[in-house]
Amino acid sequence: QVQLVESGGGLVQAGGSLRLSCVASGRTFSNYIMGWFRQAPGKQRDFVAAIRWSGGSTYYGDSAKGRFTISRDNANNTVYLQMNSLKPEDTAVYYCAAEPSKPYIPYSAETYDYWGQGTQVTVSS
Repeated sequence: QVQLVESGGGLVQAGGSLRLSCVASGRTFSNYIMGWFRQAPGKQRDFVAAIRWSGGSTYYGDSAKGRFTISRDNANNTVYLQMNSLKPEDTAVYYCAAEPSKPYIPYSAETYDYWGQGTQVTVSS
């Protein structure tokens, strides 16, 4: 059974940094796309970044470009989201997601089959 467990959220001041982790277990993820999404209260779940486990190609949503970096550690089956220059509008619950690999990168949350429980990120002004 696939399990995704996020950690690393917290409270940080604007301009600060956080690194989120997602430990994946339950199967071999070499043919998966791993994604990060976020959801603020009353809003839809938005794409933040994704990485192909095999090859490591990365993709970013507009909100993440230039500030966030997604990476993976094959040995520890972990995906990271390094978030720098955080802004109050980055405040949200951040979710890790997994989807069997496709020729394209899915940007819609509905496409992903597996989800973690989420980790809260709060950026104060």
